[in-house]
Amino acid sequence: MDYESVYLQDSIEILELVSLHYFQYHKDFAFPGEAHPFWEFVCVDSGEITAIAGEKEIPLKKGEILFHEPNEFHNVLTNGKSAPSLVVISFYCHSPALWHFRRKCLSVTEQEKRILSKIIQEGSNVFSGRMDQPYQKKLLFSPEQNFGGQQLIRQYLAEFLISLYRRYFSLPLPGRSTEYFVEKGNRKRELYNSVVEYLERRIQEKLTIEEICRDMLLGRSHLQKLFQEVGSMGVMELFHKMKIDTAKRMIREGQLNFTQIADQLGYSSIHYFSRQFKKECDMSPSEYAQSIRSLAEEA
Repeated sequence: MDYESVYLQDSIEILELVSLHYFQYHKDFAFPGEAHPFWEFVCVDSGEITAIAGEKEIPLKKGEILFHEPNEFHNVLTNGKSAPSLVVISFYCHSPALWHFRRKCLSVTEQEKRILSKIIQEGSNVFSGRMDQPYQKKLLFSPEQNFGGQQLIRQYLAEFLISLYRRYFSLPLPGRSTEYFVEKGNRKRELYNSVVEYLERRIQEKLTIEEICRDMLLGRSHLQKLFQEVGSMGVMELFHKMKIDTAKRMIREGQLNFTQIADQLGYSSIHYFSRQFKKECDMSPSEYAQSIRSLAEEA
């Protein structure tokens, strides 16, 4: 019997490493910000920061990570009270899966923290110089490296990203609902449905009305008037309702806990998600889950 080999495909391939830093910011640290043609993430090991991503300010606390897409202007602001410790890694990667991380604020598990620790440990051996230099423009190889160190850095980084991807993006969102769309009939209705479809595609993100207007090439007053005339609620009100309706379907499916659902739908915290859920449904997520279980038992 002849044996046949199979090709193992890389879902996430790290092409080149640009920077690898682990350092403690001074509590009054000031950085002018930058944009560059490769991916970067910042992970908070201790303390808190405010990350700038484009025009957004995103608070990050211990155990949270934020990804910056290529050519996105970004910056880090400290609060003047504590000196945060950060892991910052930038790299070239053309794998389409990376775009799921765009502007995502995610939580890192203990296992993923250990993988980051391995990257830092290997990096301290592979590269010369200190790892707490945020202005370093080029990594320099150490003349004495452990065998396979460069390869392990690449593999650990891919493993870290795959682990995050599996937790947040491998489980598909519930199927789309048709209840938000209106019957076609004229250009206004078609435009309305185009905006609704756009909202569905961005259901996992934190959208502002300014971003919707920019991406849909609509003025703010035009967009608001469109939803007043065609729909039954404002555009942001509909977007929040779509998120909660999606959360309800995810709770009924029972594959994720409340924290994972909140993360998948772009909520900044489980507490904010719970408040928004109760505001929409007049019950908390746990009360809703209990009501579903009670109905199932009675059936």
